[in-house]
Amino acid sequence: MTEIKKQNLSPDRPWSAFKFLDYRILWASAVTAMLAMDLRIIATGIWLYEETGSGATLAWMGIVEFVMRIPANLYGGALADQIDRKKIIIGCQFISFFVMSILTILLFMGELEIWHIYFATALLSATSVMSHPSRSALTANVVPKSFLVHAVATNTITMQISTIIMPLIFWITSLTTTLTLTFAITAIFGLSSTIIPFFIKTSGTIHISNKKKSTIKNIYDGLLYVKSHPILPGLYLLDICVTVVSFYRQLFPIFADQLYKGSRGTVSLLTGANSLGGILGSLLVILTVRYKSKGMLVLYATLIYAILLIAFGSINILWIGTIIIVALGATDSIGMTTRQTVVQLTTPDNMRGRAVAAHSLAAMTANGIGQAEVGFMSEIIGADNTMIVGGIISIIATLLIWWIIKGVREYKFVDDSNK
Repeated sequence: MTEIKKQNLSPDRPWSAFKFLDYRILWASAVTAMLAMDLRIIATGIWLYEETGSGATLAWMGIVEFVMRIPANLYGGALADQIDRKKIIIGCQFISFFVMSILTILLFMGELEIWHIYFATALLSATSVMSHPSRSALTANVVPKSFLVHAVATNTITMQISTIIMPLIFWITSLTTTLTLTFAITAIFGLSSTIIPFFIKTSGTIHISNKKKSTIKNIYDGLLYVKSHPILPGLYLLDICVTVVSFYRQLFPIFADQLYKGSRGTVSLLTGANSLGGILGSLLVILTVRYKSKGMLVLYATLIYAILLIAFGSINILWIGTIIIVALGATDSIGMTTRQTVVQLTTPDNMRGRAVAAHSLAAMTANGIGQAEVGFMSEIIGADNTMIVGGIISIIATLLIWWIIKGVREYKFVDDSNK
C-alpha cells in the first residue's frame, strides 16, 4: 500500500481510483478477464442455440453453471482469505485460456460437440467465480477506503463497457460461419488476463492469517458473519427474489427470436444496450456518492426495474425494446454496485473474500435458477409473457422486503474515513 500512503487525492471525481498504479493494473486484468468470459458466454450460447434451435439447451447451460458455481464460489472465498489473492487470479485465468484454446481447435477441426460446450461451461464457470472474491477483495487493498465507492463503481462500469465492446467483437469475428475466430479471440483474452496480474506490486496476502483453520471452518465462519450482518441478508434476499423470475441477460438469443424475429445482430444490439444502461447506472451511483440512504436507493432502483420488465414483455418493437433494455441495465447496475460497495465498506480484510463470495453466491444462485426458469417458461408461455409475469412478481417481492425488512430501508452510509 506504499503508493496509497504517498498520495493525498480527492476522491470526488469519478475516475479518482485510476490515480493508483496497482488499481490500474488490476483494472486491466479485469477488463481482459471480463471480455474473455462475456465473449465465451455469448459465443457458446449462440453456438448451442443454432445447433439445436431450442431455448431449453440454454436453460440447461444455466443449470450447469449454477451447479458448478456454488461450491467453487464458497471455496474461492475461503481461499481468498487464506493464500495470495494474485496467485488465485492468475491460476484461474490460465485455465480459461487453456480450455478456450482446446474448444477453438475442436471447432476448427469440425469436432466440437454439445457436451464439449457443457463441460467447458462447467469448468470455466467454476474458475471464473473462484477468482472473483480474490479480485474484489484485492480492490480494497490497492485503493484507500475513501476511494472504494469510486473503485467499485468503476469496476462495474468497466464490466459494462466490456460487454458493449464484446458484441462488436463478436459481430466482427462471427462473420465466419463456424465462430472459430470468435473462440480464438476469447482464448487470447484469457491469456492476457493471465499475464497482467504479475505486475501488481501490492501484496495479495492478508494481514490476519486464516491458514490455521480448515477451509470448511473458514467457509462456515464467513457464512455466520454474513448472517449476522445488519444489512447484507436483506439486500441479498431482494436480489434473489427478483432475479429468479426475471433473469434475461444470457437469454437474449431467445428474446431476439421470439420478440423481434431477429438473429445474431439483434442479440448483439440488445447485449450492447444492456451494457450501456449498466454504465449509466454505475455513473449515477458515483454522482450520488454522498446520498446516505443506500438501502432505499436499491429499493427504488429495483421497483423501477420490475415495472420495466412488464414494459419489455409487452412491446415487440425493437427500437422501443432497446431503450427499455438500457433502462433495465441501469436500474440493475445501481442495485448491484451499491450492494458490492456495502460489502467492501463494512467488512474487515480478513473476512472480505468470504463476504464477497457470499454476495456472489446470492447473485449466482439467482442467476442460475433465473436463467433456467426464464428459459423453460419462454418455451411454455413465450418470452413476452415470461417477462410480464416476472415483473409482477418482482414488484410484489420488492414491496414486501421494503415493508418487512427494516434494516434495508433504514441503512445509511456516512463516509468517516477523513475524520
